[in-house]
Amino acid sequence: MLRRNIPELAIGEDPLGKIRGHDIKCYLDVERSYQPILRRPPYPASLETRKEIEKNKNELLDMDVIRKIGHNEIVEITTTVLIIWHDGKIGCVGIQSPEYLHKT
Repeated sequence: MLRRNIPELAIGEDPLGKIRGHDIKCYLDVERSYQPILRRPPYPASLETRKEIEKNKNELLDMDVIRKIGHNEIVEITTTVLIIWHDGKIGCVGIQSPEYLHKT
């Protein structure tokens, strides 16, 4: 709602500058929104699979097949690489970024 009504609510550096003389009650819910048992782990693979993926990732890094790009590193072309573990085998899939597709 606030973003739709920016002209009515915002003024200069004060984002709610035009609202004066009103108290706004705000209830913050600090309870969990769902039961912990329903949450999925951030990495659902087994420990054995994670170790194998990490080992294969390090091999690909050592062979210069892939390399990690720093957060502030400027590069001409980047391609996201997915490392997939399926049926006991590792797979490496490259996905071309939209920036690369626009350059060709």
